[in-house]
Amino acid sequence: MKQKKDNRAEYSGRRAKKQSGREAGGESGQILAKSGKKSGKKPKQPGRDASGKKPEQPGRDASGKRSKQPGRQAPGSKQVWRGGNMLYPVPAVMVSCARKGERPDIITVAWAGTVCSNPPMVSISIRPQRYSHDIIEETGEFVINLVTEKLARACDWCGVRSGRDTVKFTAEAEVQRDEAASVEKAREETFEMTAAGAKRGFEGAAGRDRKGKLEAAPEKLTAGKASCLEAAPIILESPVSLECRVKQKIELGSHDMFLAEVVCVDVDEAFIDSKGRLDLDSAGLIAYSHGTYFGLGKKLGTFGYSVRRREG
Repeated sequence: MKQKKDNRAEYSGRRAKKQSGREAGGESGQILAKSGKKSGKKPKQPGRDASGKKPEQPGRDASGKRSKQPGRQAPGSKQVWRGGNMLYPVPAVMVSCARKGERPDIITVAWAGTVCSNPPMVSISIRPQRYSHDIIEETGEFVINLVTEKLARACDWCGVRSGRDTVKFTAEAEVQRDEAASVEKAREETFEMTAAGAKRGFEGAAGRDRKGKLEAAPEKLTAGKASCLEAAPIILESPVSLECRVKQKIELGSHDMFLAEVVCVDVDEAFIDSKGRLDLDSAGLIAYSHGTYFGLGKKLGTFGYSVRRREG
C-alpha cells in the first residue's frame, strides 16, 4: 500500500515537472525569440505571415512573381469574349445615293465587303434609322467611293452628320447657303431680330452654325454624274467609285444588308500608270480598325508571293 502511494506521488511529480517545463519553455521561447536565440521554432520575420511565407503583393502572385499583364501573356493564351464584330481592319468608304429631283446624300460605311467575283457583287449594311437607308431601298442604287488619307476627315464628318439636315456635297451646300442668306436678308428687312432671338433660332440646329449657315464638309466633295446609274452620283475626289444596283435586301437585326451588283467602275486617270494598270498603292487609301482610321502601312508582298520561287 505504501509502495502504491509512492508510485502515485512519483507520477504526480513527473507530471507537474513536465507541465512546468512546458510553461517555462513557452515563456523562454518568447524571450529567446526576442533575443534572436533558437527556441526550436522559427520566429516571425517582418513582412511574412505565421508560416514564414511572404504575403501576396499587388501585381504579384503567391510566389512573388509579377502577374501577367496585357501584351505579356505567354503565346497562345486566350480570353473568351461574347460574340461581337471584331473583324478588323475593314475599308472605310463613302456611299453616295440620291432620289431624282432631291439633293444627294453621303453616308460613311464600315460594314462593306466583296461577296462575289462573277458577277461582281458587294454588300453594305446600314441601320434602318439612317437617312440614306430609305433612299437606297427606294432607288435600288448606290455608289461605293474609296477613301484616301486626304478625304479621311470628310469621311468621318459624313458619318456623324445626318443627311436629313446637312448638305454633304460642297456645290449643293453653297447653293443652300446662298438661298438661306437670301431668306435671312428678307426676314431682317421686315423685323429686327434681337441677339437673344437669333441665338434661340440657330444655336444647336443640326447641320448649321450659330449664324444659321449650313456646315460644309472639311474637304471639298463634288458630285459627279454616274456612268450607269440614274440618280446616285459619284464623288469626283475619290480615286475609285463602284456604281452598284441592289439585287436583294436582307433584314438581319440592327442592320439591313444590301447585296448589289457592281455595274461599272469609275477610276481616276491620275492613278493609271503608263501600262494602263491601276496603281492604287499611290492613292493613299485608309482602313478602319476598332474605332480608328489608319493609313495603309508598308507593302509586305503581293498575292501568291509565299509560293513563288525566290530569285537568286
